[in-house]
Amino acid sequence: MTDYRADNEAQLGKEETARYIVDLFHRIILHHGMWYGEVQHQMGPEKALVLLEQAFKTSFGIQMNHLGKIFGFEMVDGIPSVLLDMDESELAALKDRLAKNWLVNDGVWFQTIEKSEGQGEAKRCNDSCWAHFSPFEAKTISQRLGLSAAPGLEGLKRALGFRVYASINEQSIVDEGEKSFVFQMNNCRVQAARKRKGLPDYPCKSAGLVEYSYFARSVDWRIKTECVGCPPDDRPEEWFCAWRFYLD
Repeated sequence: MTDYRADNEAQLGKEETARYIVDLFHRIILHHGMWYGEVQHQMGPEKALVLLEQAFKTSFGIQMNHLGKIFGFEMVDGIPSVLLDMDESELAALKDRLAKNWLVNDGVWFQTIEKSEGQGEAKRCNDSCWAHFSPFEAKTISQRLGLSAAPGLEGLKRALGFRVYASINEQSIVDEGEKSFVFQMNNCRVQAARKRKGLPDYPCKSAGLVEYSYFARSVDWRIKTECVGCPPDDRPEEWFCAWRFYLD
């Protein structure tokens, strides 16, 4: 009987094995996302988000315990000890780098579709992606912060400070009373880069309408979203886009 595993491993050198390991990480990540997408399709977004949190906690714990035995770290209350051993400045640098890596990944996907199918198709895919990512990000943040099911505008303010974008861009909040506030993206890494190159603002309003409204109502279903301004709209120099959140 042929031992296919032994035969395959014998064909791989050290570098090829390392490349194969990188590919396995890719497969795990993508398969995880496919599971979530299919559960969302079959059972709806609300149920899928609940099941996603349960599956992630269990799967992450098992995987990290096994990897810890190979790389020499332990899990402490669900956190790899190698992270806890880093000082605060190192952790902050890692957090910011991961946030920027997320943006790189997002940009590469957009550019890949744009080069192959045109900007219109890339924008369509981008907007649809935000319809899935914003609720997921909102629910994940709400769970981490221990927010109630309806935390109001104060809860939304806290949640906005923990989005991936909060580690990448400069943002601020202007209060308008008890029932509304305006969120401003004062410096956008993507738009600022275009500005340095002498390019016009990227028209991201269609994506923003999905991104911010879905995020806000996933934090608290009562919160409404209004676009104050977002490219291709005219805008002042102090922000690239601005959004009003209010309780109906």
